[in-house]
Amino acid sequence: MIWLSILLCLVGLALSAFFSGSETGFYRVPRVRLQIEAHEGNRLSRALLWLTNHPSVFVATSLVGNNVANYLTSLAIVMAVGYVYAGSGVTAEMLAPIVLAPLLFVYGELLPKNIFFYRPHGLLRACGPLFLLCVLLFVPVSILLWTASWLLEQLAGQSPQKLHGQLARKELKRVLEEGQEAGILWPSQRALAQGIFALADQPVEAFATTLAEVPAVSEKASSAEVLQVARQNQVSALPVHRPGAEGNFIGYLKVADVYLGETSPRQRIRPLVEIPQQATHLAALMTLQSANQWLARLVNQAGKTVAIVTVDQLYEPLFRADG
Repeated sequence: MIWLSILLCLVGLALSAFFSGSETGFYRVPRVRLQIEAHEGNRLSRALLWLTNHPSVFVATSLVGNNVANYLTSLAIVMAVGYVYAGSGVTAEMLAPIVLAPLLFVYGELLPKNIFFYRPHGLLRACGPLFLLCVLLFVPVSILLWTASWLLEQLAGQSPQKLHGQLARKELKRVLEEGQEAGILWPSQRALAQGIFALADQPVEAFATTLAEVPAVSEKASSAEVLQVARQNQVSALPVHRPGAEGNFIGYLKVADVYLGETSPRQRIRPLVEIPQQATHLAALMTLQSANQWLARLVNQAGKTVAIVTVDQLYEPLFRADG
């Protein structure tokens, strides 16, 4: 009986260390590294990445696993006390858990959490298959916790995905800071990357110029007229409209082309890229870059032009944004 109690206590202690450490590992593991490995076809990293993207799953599994571990440990202690101190009543059974609590806390909670804190990736990959098996085994119980989490989400009105996005952004910021400290990134590269993360989801309309404020020239404008309008407004590109139809843009002119060119401006008109009005800052910038153009017009759902945006208007905020 005493050996069975010792065995149950060791199993419970090992399970407590496993689930406590794994939970810390999931919070500490670099998601960027898991994404790279998953992209390379590593199935374990793909499964671990899915769990990090669904924190309610691994938290519920860890809670259930820790409860099982605590139950086994408590049962083992009660069995051992009942065998060693038979007839001593409930006093010994109550004092034994209190006396052993510091030992269980150090080896079942504190030590594994610290170990996983400093080596999250390697240890999580080593323990990953067993944790995934526990996820499947604990589904009948975990689903109750998932349901409770969903109900709390509905009451609080805060989506876990939003919180996860905030945590991921902080993690990326930390990675960039470490990259600069290690000499991998220049300060300007770090500033650019942080600017992209800060502005990626912002609506492009916030950076565009409304039609009423856009400087433009007629299709029949001469080189001197184009250069004069550009000089007055200090712009490097101008949208072009048909004569007498302001706002009906047919393309745009780069001031450098007009200044250096020997032909009429009309022959140097470039096409205007169309970008949906509801597009994000990053999507608009990528569209202009892939098209190798400087200007774009924002169109609403009806296809009507509502604003003009330039590459400069999208680039400049990247170096001013606070990542």
